[in-house]
Amino acid sequence: MITSYAAGYAVVWYVTESTGSALMLAAMNIAVMLPVGLISPFGGIVADKHNRKLIMIAADGAVGIISLVAGLLILAGDVSIPLLLAVCIARAVGQAFHSPAMMAAMPMLVPDKHLLRINTLDQLLASVASIGAPAFGIFLYTTLGFSSVMFLDFAGACVAVLGLALAKIPTVVDATAKEQHVLANLRDGWRAIAKTRGLVLLIGGVTIGMMIFGPLSAVFPLMTYQHFGGDGYAASLAEAAFGVGMFVGSGILIAWGGGKRLAGLIAVAAVVVGVATAACGLLPPDAFPAFIGLVAVMAVACAWFNGPTMTLTQRNVPDDKMGRAMGLLTAAMGLATPVGIAIGGVLAEAMGVAPFFIVDGLACLTLGLVLYLPKSVRALDEG
Repeated sequence: MITSYAAGYAVVWYVTESTGSALMLAAMNIAVMLPVGLISPFGGIVADKHNRKLIMIAADGAVGIISLVAGLLILAGDVSIPLLLAVCIARAVGQAFHSPAMMAAMPMLVPDKHLLRINTLDQLLASVASIGAPAFGIFLYTTLGFSSVMFLDFAGACVAVLGLALAKIPTVVDATAKEQHVLANLRDGWRAIAKTRGLVLLIGGVTIGMMIFGPLSAVFPLMTYQHFGGDGYAASLAEAAFGVGMFVGSGILIAWGGGKRLAGLIAVAAVVVGVATAACGLLPPDAFPAFIGLVAVMAVACAWFNGPTMTLTQRNVPDDKMGRAMGLLTAAMGLATPVGIAIGGVLAEAMGVAPFFIVDGLACLTLGLVLYLPKSVRALDEG
């Protein structure tokens, strides 16, 4: 995970340094996320038809090989934006098969009362990786070269494959899924979610939230670079602050357990993120330390989105339909983010990065205020 984050940030910084364009950063982020959104439903079908452990091993192995090939090409001097776009797309395809299989296996490994904590623990580990990985990636990028970061990612993928090979992961296969065509499988996954109306509305709200928040990940480096006049290490500090905030937020959720009102917690998180994001846009260029603090606050609240959403979905969907349901959930979020980035990239380019933070924050604040109003959403916390 650390090596993957380091490689991803090295790619982001290469694009930032070589182009300085919000649109190019948006395009790179779309390349990372759009394939996940488009292919995850089919990854979910595969997860319900076949051995989920083998699917994860194959996906991680493929991503490792892609990083190895990319490192060799970069070492040979063939680094270019089209190459990096192709690498991002190929890695995203692997993720589109890995994520539904992993999320579908989780409820069979963990008792229901600990499901939120374990889902959040996975997020916490990602936060730990994101704290040091950007700085580590920049260090390797500036000292040993871009290719070294990709070679390290290959080594990390090998370790992940070995760990999965040694793990015992049960698999529930839906016999009817093997006999159905693709559209019928997708329909079954949707029906498994749609039977709970509040879950549909909640996932819809979270998806809109991903559209709103998604562009920030694309323009974070530009906010540091253009508005505050920072360099690569300053940008990595902002990323690390976000990671620390996610770590703290995840730790709070693990220790607390989230309480009984998980849907309400998601709405509160959206309000906090909205306020912190808008405040970032109001900062003067000499207030970079305040920006770091607000980013950390924003990240604490961000940690309260994915775990509760995933847990509420897992609690309301049968195990044999879980892969397809998780594939659709991943697709919704995966498609929402690049759509948001595409729109946000154009807006940020037109109005400037700082004003965009203000507009984006107000939109997220509004979402948080209305998300918990429907009775069916509140019913998720009463079940």
